[in-house]
Amino acid sequence: MGDVRARGTWRHIVAGATASVLALPLAAGAAGVGDDAEPETERRDLRAALQADFPTKSIGFYVGRNLTEDGSVLLGGFGHEPSSHWLEIVPAQQFPEGATTTVGITDDAQMPGELIEIPQARQTSRYITSNYSEFAGFPAPLTNGGLNEHGVAARDIWSPTSERLLEFTEPTQTGPNYSDLARIAMERATTAREAVEIVGELIDEHGYSSYGGNSHLFADENEGWVFINYGGNQGLWAAERLGPDEARVSYPGYLNPFPVDFENHPDEYLASDNFVDFAVEQGWFDPSTSDTFDPQEIYAGWQPNERQVTATHPWGNNVQAELESELAEELAPVSLEDMLAYVRDPRWSHDRSGYGQVAQLRDVEHDELRVLWTAVTGAVTTPYVPIYIGADDVPPEFKQHRYLTSGAASTHVAADYAPLEATRYATRTFKRLMYHTCENPEAFLFPVTADIEAFERTLLREQRRIQQRALGQLRAGRDAAAHELLTDYVEQRLLDSLDLGEDLARAVEDETRERFGIRMPTGRDLPGETYRPESQSMNRGGGLEGEANNIVWCYREGLVDYPREHGAYAEWAGELLD
Repeated sequence: MGDVRARGTWRHIVAGATASVLALPLAAGAAGVGDDAEPETERRDLRAALQADFPTKSIGFYVGRNLTEDGSVLLGGFGHEPSSHWLEIVPAQQFPEGATTTVGITDDAQMPGELIEIPQARQTSRYITSNYSEFAGFPAPLTNGGLNEHGVAARDIWSPTSERLLEFTEPTQTGPNYSDLARIAMERATTAREAVEIVGELIDEHGYSSYGGNSHLFADENEGWVFINYGGNQGLWAAERLGPDEARVSYPGYLNPFPVDFENHPDEYLASDNFVDFAVEQGWFDPSTSDTFDPQEIYAGWQPNERQVTATHPWGNNVQAELESELAEELAPVSLEDMLAYVRDPRWSHDRSGYGQVAQLRDVEHDELRVLWTAVTGAVTTPYVPIYIGADDVPPEFKQHRYLTSGAASTHVAADYAPLEATRYATRTFKRLMYHTCENPEAFLFPVTADIEAFERTLLREQRRIQQRALGQLRAGRDAAAHELLTDYVEQRLLDSLDLGEDLARAVEDETRERFGIRMPTGRDLPGETYRPESQSMNRGGGLEGEANNIVWCYREGLVDYPREHGAYAEWAGELLD
């Protein structure tokens, strides 16, 4: 079972992991369940106390091509991070033999590790991503995936590992972290399956630095794959193929039961060589009793579809089948517009949603025409703009700024970055719009959404014309002209979206002042201190209780039935801006 002292170091962490298992009953045979288990009430109280602080991050939606309106594969979702976010189109690059890239985590992480160097590919691919700056001990810039020039899209989603497996975590972890794996998949994969193989080989060779369990959704124009990378430093990973007739929701990521002889079904399942053997060695699974192996029961300790409502998921998570049914039955055939609205859905798009992405994966004549619809921060109040692989860059307003960026308050801005910092920051603008809108969603959610989606519908209508113009240049061999056209288009539409955001934020703020007033915080009770609540920490916790400590979100029970169609609030368009 390994070094008991080392495993004991993680007792507080794995207790938190028990909470991360969505406060669900642990699977039969899991650590902590048995004759000497602590009382259920005590375990429940422990889970409740720790749950708010455990990483529960991200959501992903996959819809196979037979369930979509135009036969494309759709992959959408976002990451849950409190930090700054910005757009980046990363160019394809060549590296000399022997070049390396830095991966891993530091000793500042909750489950500490150290950074290492691993070989870099000689050639990396062009890709679009949303970067962010903060996940404690995980070096920035961080990414959850995106879309690369080969039409491979990736989403990164939490997937808690069981307490008994996390007990094997090394005192100092080494190997790539979740962001490293997503980034390298974007740099190197030409298909979704190849992304699985690349990530699996990286874990096999270099290990994996975990925060407690994670997953990826990879997709291309033909198929998708769910990949689970388990914590515990045992090199355990597994992946399941998603076909053209499937819809999958990772919230968190999960796997269906595997055949024990999964090696004989490589078109449907891939996993580490020790995936079943390790469980057999620990006495967690007896292959003589079953021809199926349930990764959720054995390595995760929880099952999907047991709803959990928490402070950070106020509508609830772990409701995968319910949402898969919405996509495959209520919305199918699913259009691009449907997926834009679904990722925007305020049941999960709120202040924790760092951005919004939707990839429409289909055959294109030229890679430059691949597109990732991106909202720079939470899509509930942010327009999507189509970002083309063929564009060279995005405007400075959508690049990194110091608002919410980790460590920004510790020193003055470097002169090299002052011109960038001096520009408007799109994330800040749309956060303002979110906070004003979600303060009084009954008054503002419909008209704000209506104006945003009216803007998007204009963009949707003009895509055929833009793509035909770029295609004409590409067919004529004028690649530079095509790149210039797409770059100018992306820049202009991003800036148009920012202008819309500023107009809406100003209009909602003005109406809020007139109708409701700007509500001031009640703050914390700090005996002996004279400063006002407005000067206290704005962070959650630290004595805030009840609604004062909630996540900012626009969802209100009974305000509207979900899911809804894109443009469903069209009659409210112009109400704020006339």
